[in-house]
Amino acid sequence: MSSTQSSAFVISKPDMISAMLSTKVRRARRPLLVIGHEAEETELEKGKKVIDYAVKIVNKGNLTVVATSQALRGLVKRGVHPASMNLVDLIQRLSDPGWKGVDGKGGYDIVLFLGFPRELLSQALSTLRHFAPRVKTISLDRYYQSNADWSFLNLSITKWRDNLASIVSGLRG
Repeated sequence: MSSTQSSAFVISKPDMISAMLSTKVRRARRPLLVIGHEAEETELEKGKKVIDYAVKIVNKGNLTVVATSQALRGLVKRGVHPASMNLVDLIQRLSDPGWKGVDGKGGYDIVLFLGFPRELLSQALSTLRHFAPRVKTISLDRYYQSNADWSFLNLSITKWRDNLASIVSGLRG
């Protein structure tokens, strides 16, 4: 895909994301999941927040994780111990082709984002599109992100929850 593409491919089948991340198929060599504060704040159903689905994706997908802000506390409380970094710093590092990642094992080929304010994520994705075209980006948030390589269309809370649950069930970690 060209870095000059002006809009994201729509994720019409969440199974496609599962296939990219599944350890048996593993189309992504070094996937990174970046979780923002809205994952801890947003409830998808009674007693279940976005962060609960993020934990399942992390555990089944065996992903490297970076958490920002309040997401760090929520993940640790749920047994996940991510690296912690603010989004601006992470985007700058991802733009550096020599960066070896938060674990020192190399750069990332696919970066997934979940739990960010719409406008902030749009700017972060725009930066990566222009300065790190080698990094493919996926927005798992409920609003369409034209600067991502792949994004959901604008979704209701129910449809978003169903799509996240479909990704989790499709992972074969």
